[in-house]
Amino acid sequence: MLPLLILLAFVLVPVLEIYVLIQVGQMIGFWPTLGLLAAQAVLGAWLIRREGRRAWGALYETVRTGVLRERELGDAVLVMGGGVLILLPGFGTDVLGAALVLPFTRPLLRRALSAFAERRMRAAEVRAATIIPPPGFGGAGADPFGRRPGPEPVETPPGPVVRGEVVEDDDPKPRA
Repeated sequence: MLPLLILLAFVLVPVLEIYVLIQVGQMIGFWPTLGLLAAQAVLGAWLIRREGRRAWGALYETVRTGVLRERELGDAVLVMGGGVLILLPGFGTDVLGAALVLPFTRPLLRRALSAFAERRMRAAEVRAATIIPPPGFGGAGADPFGRRPGPEPVETPPGPVVRGEVVEDDDPKPRA
């Protein structure tokens, strides 16, 4: 499901951005639209620099102290994602990028991102438990793959078995 959403986003977002740019260009004209895009880029770059520095400093401090908190990690991810969206040309991506970068909208989006990541991790754990059985699945004394310690059992190949003895020739001359 997620790969399909990503593919749709890569196809639909540019189409939507072009449509919005054309509509805005028809309403206010080409040069004002271009000026508005340039102003958004400059404002976005300033906002990313300011909030990115703040988020990076908080993340660095938590790593330096050895305690990694969810808030700082989430802020760093949101600011980086918002920065990428703001630097893309278009009005829709700029609005979404600003929502990710601004300090008063970031906590709401951080909680949503955290809940999404938690659901994905739970689903991955369930899938992993069905693919790889939990330790001791094979019973007492078995490894996680259900094998018991000791020699591996030997299977008899299908078909008739001819019993015999291997005799090595002591003659050093190779046969031609």
